[in-house]
Amino acid sequence: MTILSVAYPLIPVGPDASGGAEQILFLVERAIAAAGHDSIVIAAAGSQVSGTLIPTPLMKGEITDDVRRQAQQIHQRCIEQSLDEQSIDLIHFHGLDFYSYQPASAVPKLATLHLPLAWYPDSIFSRHDIALNCVSDSQARTAPDSSPLSVILNGIDLDCYNKPRGTKEFLLWFGRICPEKGTHIALEIAHRLNLPMVVAGPVHPFRDHQVYFSSRVEPLLDSEHRYIGPIGLEQKTQLLAEARCLLIPSLAPETSSLAAMEAISSGTPVVAFRSGALPEVVEDGLTGFIADSEDEMAAAVAKTDSISTEVCRERARLRFDARRMANDYRCLYERVIRMRHLEIDSAPHKNL
Repeated sequence: MTILSVAYPLIPVGPDASGGAEQILFLVERAIAAAGHDSIVIAAAGSQVSGTLIPTPLMKGEITDDVRRQAQQIHQRCIEQSLDEQSIDLIHFHGLDFYSYQPASAVPKLATLHLPLAWYPDSIFSRHDIALNCVSDSQARTAPDSSPLSVILNGIDLDCYNKPRGTKEFLLWFGRICPEKGTHIALEIAHRLNLPMVVAGPVHPFRDHQVYFSSRVEPLLDSEHRYIGPIGLEQKTQLLAEARCLLIPSLAPETSSLAAMEAISSGTPVVAFRSGALPEVVEDGLTGFIADSEDEMAAAVAKTDSISTEVCRERARLRFDARRMANDYRCLYERVIRMRHLEIDSAPHKNL
């Protein structure tokens, strides 16, 4: 097979990416290439891939609507050029805005919906020229009844998260710093419990993200509650090994949580809000705790010493292996290609 993977235009792909979609693309594409298939990736410059990268310009400065449209247009041109020059068996989209640069070609297409389904336009669910895939059961349950969606659960590279547990002295929050991720709630809980905290992750150049950081997060930072900026994979694995627990006070209906999977794989318990798929990832009382309020989250932190490091690691081995995810995608690719060819073969042909 020759697979063309298409990333969100504005964020590079790689193991150190801050976005879950970019990390999943990296892992799936790596497995596709390792299995001997041809892999082509259209993604922002600076991306790390195993196959052939077609880089698009990495936009700098504030990301406005005009900048976003420009990036989408470049993506579309690159896709059309790839289709002209290569024999592509399937296009796999990972960006929230995939419909903005989806080509009219009859090549089989698949889009993984990494974000809440309400964040996508309703029109994508009535289209028949692209297969749609969810990343959790709770996400799939929010789909329109008439829209058949497959589900492939996310996974992570378990081999990266095998450091021995460390001091367990601080609380940890990491991810994209933006309003819906609840960074300020994690900091408020750390202050309330008089516990040190490390906050890590990028503030992307979207105006609302930057305003949120300066108005809601920065005032809560001090010598005991530190923001250390974006982190790479090595630093992330070290922090996870040393943290008392990972807080995920997300205000959005999370479709999955790679951060929770990474913490559990490190033997570190997770305390998370009951948001979207988080209760599917965090097994309450076994690998962490699910909270329905800030009070419950604060109380749960005190109970994290009861969570077994070895139980966390074992549950991760059973549930979060990226090899299972990649194999599921290979099977889905074959199914989508087969179904698309059957549709084309059965379509009425006009006499010439």
